[in-house]
Amino acid sequence: MINDFPRILALLRKERSLSQKQAAADLGINQALLSHYEKGKRECGLAFLVKAADYYDVSTDYLLGRSPSLDGSFVGENDIPDSDELDKSTRAGKDISVVLFKKMIISGIDVIYSLLGKVGNQNLTRAVSEYFMLSVYSCFRLTHRANPKNDSNMFGVKEEMAFRGAVAGRGICEGKAIIAANEGDKSGLPQITTASLESEYNRQATALMSLVKNSEKIINNY
Repeated sequence: MINDFPRILALLRKERSLSQKQAAADLGINQALLSHYEKGKRECGLAFLVKAADYYDVSTDYLLGRSPSLDGSFVGENDIPDSDELDKSTRAGKDISVVLFKKMIISGIDVIYSLLGKVGNQNLTRAVSEYFMLSVYSCFRLTHRANPKNDSNMFGVKEEMAFRGAVAGRGICEGKAIIAANEGDKSGLPQITTASLESEYNRQATALMSLVKNSEKIINNY
């Protein structure tokens, strides 16, 4: 069984505020067996997989962790129009994965800032913004560094300090963001689920969840 299945099975139930007892009854199995499925202690059969997909109104690909979207769709080349010269030149080089990554990153940032607006926490928004700025700064300096003819005097901080300082700065931003996220009244905040993201952001949500899936794949490969 794909490792994501237990996590997603439990997530779907919790997002719908269902007790394990109620979900098990609706799915026609006992609670102990559902608990084993959700903890990854037992593998289910195909019949249960299809029944669970119908019950939660999702695709089997989503349940198995193969797709980041509830309907089983993916972000593909056709989802990305040739909107600028950068996309056109990248496509000409046939490195479609880079175009897809760009789409995921841009869409992800758009969704994050929209969600930050709903949260309405200025300290959190500032910390996240500073984190993004330091990340882009480091990426630009790495790109600049690729050509030894580029003049490092473009920057006011020496390279050795720049990269280490940016890493340290991102760590500080993370700390500020965590503190800010724990502040204030949480009762009025919207719950973020795959369904709510897809309902409001459509393909941008698919791009963001594809970014999440790809990022976790990179992390797990370290």
